[in-house]
Amino acid sequence: MILIKLGGSIITNKQKPLTPNVSAINKIVIQLKKIREPIIIVHGGGSFGHYWSVRYDMHTKPAKYSKKGVAVVKNSMVELNKIILDSFLKNELNPYCLPPTDFMFSDKADAKKVKEIAKIAKDGLVPVSYGDVLWHGKNKFYILSGDRIMGILAKILKPRLAIFVLSVDGVYSDMKTKKILYEIKGQQTVISEVKMDVTGGMARKIKEAM
Repeated sequence: MILIKLGGSIITNKQKPLTPNVSAINKIVIQLKKIREPIIIVHGGGSFGHYWSVRYDMHTKPAKYSKKGVAVVKNSMVELNKIILDSFLKNELNPYCLPPTDFMFSDKADAKKVKEIAKIAKDGLVPVSYGDVLWHGKNKFYILSGDRIMGILAKILKPRLAIFVLSVDGVYSDMKTKKILYEIKGQQTVISEVKMDVTGGMARKIKEAM
């Protein structure tokens, strides 16, 4: 089984609000068709969810955020998710829409529900989940990032591989030379320069991958 995270930076134009990168999405889906084992997909918010999260000052820390902001962020993620599901269907893959509320309660994962996701994948469908804003209880909400979902699923399902599809070649040790780190050990410092990213950027991806 393989877990695959489609980064918001590649499935949308992150510098232009509410703009999907349909061409990139279709190319990725075509490649996914070549995989001969069960896969589970998670996608980020890109210029959809991230854009509105910034506008309404919403973060991964639970707080009493704007109710309208909660509604707008959730709606934008449903919109982006549908674009991705449509691409799957167009390219003859069978997606299974999986909002994080299907396996998360507050900020806790339901292990039994998560294990059911693997069964769905093994039955020939492709579960597709995504980062979203979730209710935390006591009138508080929080942003659950796609990267965090990857960590949650990987811990419970123990996939053969966890792949992060990004708009860059990898993790750079130096932004000027674009030298790629092929292995990360210990507590190496990672800095994300994408200020629009409220979910942790590259640092979060590395943390969840490790």
